[in-house]
Amino acid sequence: MKTLDNTGERGRLIENIYREMRPELLAFFQWRHGNPHSAEDLLQDTFAAVMKNPDRLLRADSPRAYLFGVARNLSAEKSRRSYPTEELPAEPQLDGEEPADPRLAVMHEGIVRLNAASRQVLELRLHEELSYKEIAVALGVPVGSVRSRLHHAVRQLREHLKNSDYEP
Repeated sequence: MKTLDNTGERGRLIENIYREMRPELLAFFQWRHGNPHSAEDLLQDTFAAVMKNPDRLLRADSPRAYLFGVARNLSAEKSRRSYPTEELPAEPQLDGEEPADPRLAVMHEGIVRLNAASRQVLELRLHEELSYKEIAVALGVPVGSVRSRLHHAVRQLREHLKNSDYEP
């Protein structure tokens, strides 16, 4: 990206990136933490961190991937700091609502069993729909590592589903 000497132009670019990425980042935080207030706080923390060195964002090949990298780190830090003291009750099934696919529970169990690196790649690919290159930038690893981790995660999940007690 070109060098931006004009502070006003830099500010407008960052504001445009914020407006464009806000819904995706809020959805990411909401999905990870389940709380709209925490999601909003983490969004603000993400951009506060970015504003410490805004040129990194503006020079990034993919501002989206760069922001998801910052967001992932802040989200992980928040998760390490706060653990629920009691398990939340399951949501009751509403009348007329189709029962969830029984494979989902098995797949969730399989995802939990993945190592952290594989889980992160899978989450960023499936839930956040980042490209392999964007995931590589967000995690600070080569694209080949992303491909390898994703391949192994999918293989482990297939094997887990095959070996589970689930019968179609």
